[in-house]
Amino acid sequence: MTETLTKHERNLSAIIHASTFSRFVIPFGNFFIPLVLWLANRNEYTYVDYNGKQVLNFQISLLLYSVVLGMITVPFLLGFLPNIFEGGILNLRDFNEFNNISFHWDSDWLSLGRMLWPIGIAGMLQFSLFIINIVYTILGTIRTNEGEAFRYPITIKFIK
Repeated sequence: MTETLTKHERNLSAIIHASTFSRFVIPFGNFFIPLVLWLANRNEYTYVDYNGKQVLNFQISLLLYSVVLGMITVPFLLGFLPNIFEGGILNLRDFNEFNNISFHWDSDWLSLGRMLWPIGIAGMLQFSLFIINIVYTILGTIRTNEGEAFRYPITIKFIK
């Protein structure tokens, strides 16, 4: 495949892969900058079209995985919050009754140890998604610049 590709196509595809690192400078830059580069060049170069779809599908998939992990983690975090307000950590026991209205939450069956395991596992999974994003973006940039057809793992094809 490297015989038919021009240096411009390979460089442009590598720039699309590497532009996902713009998320550290620009919010959602990992979506917008590759999207703009892909939309501007997808009709001219099939190699750039292929790589732009790969990059955007990978970034959207990682965002979806992060949102799902967050949605799984939130109930455990909310189960931990009553222990904070019940007078343990923040010592708000004096404010438990306001105008004879009781804000008592019975959460004795919830313990701190049971809450930290799922939150810790979800945090480790989020960190692993972050590392996967960095490692495979670098691999994609290098392999694309060499003219190889690179496919990201754990990618859902949103853009076909």
